[in-house]
Amino acid sequence: MGCSWIGVAVSLCFAVFSVAVAVSGQTLAMPPPLPTAVGVLSLAGMALLWRDISSKVKGDKRTLGSLLSQYVAVKAVGWLGRRQRKKLEADTLMVKQVQEETLLKRLRKNADTFYGRKYDFRSIEDAAGFRARHPITTYGDYREFIERVAAGEEKVIIAEKPLILAMTSGTSGPSAMLLSTKDTNTDFFLQGVTVCLEAMRQAFPESNSLQRTTKFFYTPTFRQSEAGIPIGPNSSTPASSRHILNLYTTPAPAFEVPSEKDTLYLHLLFALKDPSVGTLESNFASTVFYAFTALQERWQELVEDVERGTISSSLTLEPKVRSRLEALMKPDAERAAQLRAHFHEGFGGIAKRLWPHLNLVLAVDSGSNQIYGEMLREHYCRGVPFYSPFYAATEGLIGVNLWPQEPDRRYLLCPRSMFCEFLPESSLDEETPQTLLMEEVKEGESYELVITNASGLFRYRIGDIVKVTGFHNQCPIVEFQYRRGQMLNVRGEKVSEALFLGALKNAVAQWPGAQLVDYSCAESGILGDSIGGSDPHYQVFIELKGVRNLTEEQRYKLDICLQKDSAVYKSFRIKGSIGSMRVQLVSEGAFKELQRKMMAYTSTSANTFKMHRVLRRKEYAEFLLGKTVS
Repeated sequence: MGCSWIGVAVSLCFAVFSVAVAVSGQTLAMPPPLPTAVGVLSLAGMALLWRDISSKVKGDKRTLGSLLSQYVAVKAVGWLGRRQRKKLEADTLMVKQVQEETLLKRLRKNADTFYGRKYDFRSIEDAAGFRARHPITTYGDYREFIERVAAGEEKVIIAEKPLILAMTSGTSGPSAMLLSTKDTNTDFFLQGVTVCLEAMRQAFPESNSLQRTTKFFYTPTFRQSEAGIPIGPNSSTPASSRHILNLYTTPAPAFEVPSEKDTLYLHLLFALKDPSVGTLESNFASTVFYAFTALQERWQELVEDVERGTISSSLTLEPKVRSRLEALMKPDAERAAQLRAHFHEGFGGIAKRLWPHLNLVLAVDSGSNQIYGEMLREHYCRGVPFYSPFYAATEGLIGVNLWPQEPDRRYLLCPRSMFCEFLPESSLDEETPQTLLMEEVKEGESYELVITNASGLFRYRIGDIVKVTGFHNQCPIVEFQYRRGQMLNVRGEKVSEALFLGALKNAVAQWPGAQLVDYSCAESGILGDSIGGSDPHYQVFIELKGVRNLTEEQRYKLDICLQKDSAVYKSFRIKGSIGSMRVQLVSEGAFKELQRKMMAYTSTSANTFKMHRVLRRKEYAEFLLGKTVS
């Protein structure tokens, strides 16, 4: 294809030249050489551009405009990514200076706010002065100020009006409402997105193609504050991505569908139609995992729609939306036959069979999403590389993963995104703990992050515990360990999410035929008398595939595995201070139902939801108790 387009370009050059030289046998004056040269070079440039486009893997039935817009977007982001990576590398060589510049920039910008005047930000000259004057804070220190912003008061804590009032996922307590600003979003894109896409391109060169991506994301529901400020999740949404929706397999009308279940069906339908999908993407691996479980349940219905060129009548769609979607569907018996054959082979490694050119799954699979990433790699997405690009939160960008091919998820802290301080793990419960700075932390030690960001949080404890695994030049590299609010602690034993998950995986490996789907725990105290027994213990709710029941001996394996991994837990068990954990098997789909319940309560969306591994609300634990089947 590339050669034929070069031939056309050359032919056009000769045609233009011939017309310029002779018309009806009359000899004309030669045109000025510069415009002719520019024209020839322009055509040659177009030919070279098209040859580059033609050499890349791309989807079938793509328009020239669609390919060109994607090509330009890829090139532009690639240029930005290389530029930002160079800046990041330079910053890691002078971390102390860059961190202080970042801090002073935040303080100067917000010096004339009510909060800035309270702490006299304008007179602060360095990090030491800031830390001496401003106390360490938690969400309770900001609630009143944020309520004033929501009511319409200006310059309370930040100089500008926030873009949205962002709701946190509520994994470590009630969902909090934070401010999100233009600076937060700009930092995330420039320091996060572009840098990670460049790292991805280098690690996975085949991803540098013109294939479409299937991105599992949904249109969240926003409400308005008293002052008309949108309240909702601070994440990538179809609306914020409206200019690049043509890069995705899902057409724009699908995002007008309010039902997450129906939108997911449409995601799957249009992805199945395109055998050349290059990337599966979502904020979190859990969203990709549940997409595949839905595919396993509804594949026959989906294949029928591909075959007939229809949209299932089971979907609740507005007539206009249905009409626009159906206009994009054409009967495709050949593709339907291919799909049926793939599904009849089973769902192990199904992703690579459905999409032979699939290069990557792009989603965060660390922290509470670790088990979903593992299940995808072991089953549905066997043989497909995964890249967990960011370490980020509602508070903003924290770190980037510059090592996509490594199995351990390590993140380089971004020194220009936030001013970071670190509370040693051993001092978390002290009344006035002392923090360390980036250049003071030690490899192998764990710390709680304390951040000062671009959206009105100053020396704020975000509740994340990270382990410093090394340094890139002077900048710390961290692994996420756990959330403070997601720690099991009935007698002071402090069992983290990572520790418990390790024990659970070891136990499941000893249950023949069992495959872990999801889990949550509750401390017995929140359930009170409803479960009986006086010794404090853990209630463990597990959804499994492959088994319907467990013997008491098998259930006890989990307790034994945790005792092996935690000497403190074991000592409490031997003394009888903690009772044996109680393992409850819940029905299929119970955690998906719990997710919907949690999302409704916390006002979060499917784009930002993270399953709570330790349940802090009695009604959540009682809901799972009601779903117990064994």
